Amino acid sequence: MLSEVRWAVVATGCFLAALAVDFAGGPAWPLYVACYAAGGWAPLLDGLRALREKTLDVDLLMIVAALGAAAIGQVFDGGLLIVIFAISGALEAVATRRTANSVRNLMVGEELAAGAELAVGDVVLVRPGERIAADGEVVDGVSEVDQASITGEPLPVPKGVGDEVFAGTLNGTGALRVRVTRTAEDTVVARIIAMVEEASATKAKTQLFIEKIEQRYSVCVVAATLALFFVPLAFGAALQPTLLRAMTFMIVASPCAVVLATMPPLLSAIANAGRHGVLVKSAVVMERLATVGRVAFDKTGTLTEGAPRVVEADDEVLRLAAAAEYGSEHPLGRAIVSAAQERGLEVSSAREFSAVPGVGVRAVVDGRRVFVGRGSGRGDGEVGRSVRGVSGGDGGVGPVGLGLAVGDGVAGPVGNGLGEGEVGHGPRGGDGEVGSIGRGPDGGEGEVGRSGRAATASAVEVGRNGPGPVVFVDGVEVGRIVLSDRLRDDAPAAVAALAEFEPVLLTGDSDEAARKIAADVGIADVRAELFPQDKVTAVRELGDRVLLVGDGINDAPALAAAHVGIAVGRVDLALQTADAVVVRDDPAAIPSVIRLARRARRLVLANLAIAATCIVGLVLWDLLGDLPLPLGVAGHEGSTALVALNGLRLLRKSAWG
Repeated sequence: MLSEVRWAVVATGCFLAALAVDFAGGPAWPLYVACYAAGGWAPLLDGLRALREKTLDVDLLMIVAALGAAAIGQVFDGGLLIVIFAISGALEAVATRRTANSVRNLMVGEELAAGAELAVGDVVLVRPGERIAADGEVVDGVSEVDQASITGEPLPVPKGVGDEVFAGTLNGTGALRVRVTRTAEDTVVARIIAMVEEASATKAKTQLFIEKIEQRYSVCVVAATLALFFVPLAFGAALQPTLLRAMTFMIVASPCAVVLATMPPLLSAIANAGRHGVLVKSAVVMERLATVGRVAFDKTGTLTEGAPRVVEADDEVLRLAAAAEYGSEHPLGRAIVSAAQERGLEVSSAREFSAVPGVGVRAVVDGRRVFVGRGSGRGDGEVGRSVRGVSGGDGGVGPVGLGLAVGDGVAGPVGNGLGEGEVGHGPRGGDGEVGSIGRGPDGGEGEVGRSGRAATASAVEVGRNGPGPVVFVDGVEVGRIVLSDRLRDDAPAAVAALAEFEPVLLTGDSDEAARKIAADVGIADVRAELFPQDKVTAVRELGDRVLLVGDGINDAPALAAAHVGIAVGRVDLALQTADAVVVRDDPAAIPSVIRLARRARRLVLANLAIAATCIVGLVLWDLLGDLPLPLGVAGHEGSTALVALNGLRLLRKSAWG
């Protein structure tokens, strides 16, 4: 139980017990003293610390008012003030804890208990299919690791000696020995938790403004209270009623409800968002989400899910590849087998299946040796012979530089076996440029690279996943299987729900590929072939209240430049640049979190209206009429509790969506 809740319960219990004893005619003062002590010691310490820093805290005003009421014989009224004030503080503490818990519960599947026991320098064995326990460096072994949860990459990444691996990622088919390079507290997953927990400690701009005004307002309340006490006394007024009126004024004029008007709704909204897979980094971000004017999307990894599917392959090539890949657990292999089944191809049984992690698979199909993999054609130890000038192996014909782009505007690799030959540069496969002639070790010349659209075909389809696997039969290349990303099922609905924000598609992919995806999801404004710096410019051109949704890799500069940046997936760089992270890769969560932020903003305004109305009404009653102290305490603290409870409404499941 939270300490604030515990002391509020104790104070309330003592107060109720004192009422019972008082009603029975017994000595109730010891129970009242216990009530004052249990509910007032923490606010008193906070108030004294603030006073030491030359600031006047509302906590101190409440304690002074309670003690003043007790000094003139109104022990019951002072106790009621203490109890309601303690309950209000407990409600705010509950909202803060719910925010932290929502994040921890969300990440529980990613935290590895074993990692907490590891020290930097330890070497751990990671078997096939196991989850990596700590951030580290591979010191032995070869495998592929599914690290989409950290980097956002859609396909498993080959890992060998010297490569970095992350805690929470999933090892593939090979065994790895990993040297731990970070403690459990410094892992990417741990930083996600710590960063979002800090959100509860950050204050929204509205809250900071209120606290700035609160200091001056509190000084004015104290000055007015002293004037209400000493001025009437100077004109001969009685001491007790004058002091009672002054104490009542200080209680009802205190800005407790105003102070609590802002943070409970925003903290509750952060907690609710976290429970649904959206980590909002601060209350400031939640406020900004409520004021978004435009929404821009990245394409790859954001509107598409990164799951590969075959888009181009000869039936016979696909049949042979599916037979060889049938026993593979690699995502590319599963995509190939699935495509062959969808086409109704008769897939033969394979013999002598073996997988080379990070390279490909080989098997004997219909008496022929089939290799499916990275395109060297040498996964089975043979020298590949090129029939298309793509890969000749050592001593063969060198490949042609095609200038394929991998990702958004990154220079693509050159095929294996190239002696000399440059990589084409460009946002998409070097449109309009001719790849240079490659010279193999034997001095033979490869074919001249195809230019223009022919060279970009694979880049258009494959995008950031790179060229698809090449199929070799008995060492001779017979074809390539082209794969592409799959559009997320919920992407069109998410874009449709954001229609009022006039969605824009910003991508480094070709205009042709971008417009196809845009048409599928319902986006009219498309800006393609953008480098990372171009995305920053585009975001700024869209206005000053742009929400950018990206995967956090080459979107990082644009995410930082946007009014609000949301990363889809837990990308390491995005933790520093994005304002929020959609952990579960669910674009439908974006319109939901915007609606939640707007509800939080409306609740903040409603709370401020409630608080101001109550304060003004009670102050006027006290100054112009005769406001009983118990009624003043109940009205003031009741409005404070109402404001806090109103903010906690956003913790309900129904507030999401």
